[in-house]
Amino acid sequence: MEHNKTIHAIRIHKHGGPEVLTWDELTVGAPGPGEVQIEHKAIGLNFIEIYQRDGLYAMPLPTSLGSEAAGVVLAVGDGVKHLAVGNRVAYASGPAGAYSTARNMPANHVVKLPDHVSFELAASIMLKGLTAQYLLRRIRPVQKGETVLFHAAAGGVGQIACQWANYLGVRVIGTVSTDEKATIARAHGCAEVIVTSRENVVERVKALTDGKGVPVVYDSVGKATFTDSLDCLKPRGLMVSFGNASGAVDPVPLTMLAQRGSLMLTRPTLASFTADRAELEESAAELFEMVGSGKIKININQRFALKDAAQAQTKLAARQTTGSTVLIP
Repeated sequence: MEHNKTIHAIRIHKHGGPEVLTWDELTVGAPGPGEVQIEHKAIGLNFIEIYQRDGLYAMPLPTSLGSEAAGVVLAVGDGVKHLAVGNRVAYASGPAGAYSTARNMPANHVVKLPDHVSFELAASIMLKGLTAQYLLRRIRPVQKGETVLFHAAAGGVGQIACQWANYLGVRVIGTVSTDEKATIARAHGCAEVIVTSRENVVERVKALTDGKGVPVVYDSVGKATFTDSLDCLKPRGLMVSFGNASGAVDPVPLTMLAQRGSLMLTRPTLASFTADRAELEESAAELFEMVGSGKIKININQRFALKDAAQAQTKLAARQTTGSTVLIP
């Protein structure tokens, strides 16, 4: 077992813009009890890392960033039974630190990769795909014949979730910011697409649902869309606010929910839905089956070297990416 390994990691020593990301050389010791050491082959890029970098999600500094990656197990700590040296693995939760060439990771958060799932594919689907899985299958299992509203339908989570919902027989109304992204959304399972730069979301949703609204809205945009999302719901509908791409949502008076017909509101995180080992294994297995069988097609449309993470984050924040983006160590 290696006791000390020199690695490189993208870290922040203060909160701020992309310029605060640094390329640091570090030493990683042997994995402790319940840990494995993973050499990364591909790393996923997600909005949560921007929130961590700019301070929206405060973290002790200095810290590495990154939520998901795939690679090979280099060493195994005491007490780890389900993983062995040489295993191909991936993860999408636990302590930040995926923006690195290698790291120690709690083994309970790590799953084995089936042979048909490549490192790049795994790094691009673990966080987004497991998010789509809990949104559609666990928070409130969607039903065949329902109509739902999904914001940012051309984004990484959107492309996976809309295909998945479509496979389940759900009619998806997607929102996008441009006509180019509308084409992408339609190609990934959206029956209807609203271009927010020139269309009124609430009016279009009402028109597309005979004035009734939808039973559930999935909103990762945040501040800019929150009130419109509530107005798209039918009475007793569910608002799933799972991201803040446009900024954090302002405090919500409960009367906003009452006045619109006893709405329900949840602010879930992937960590809460993968904390249980059995649930993580079950969710990952379903995700790998959906992707491996071709029911969900994944587009890795951007690749950056890990050391160029600042450039990758800048493009993501500016909505200049589509599908998934991976960082290569």
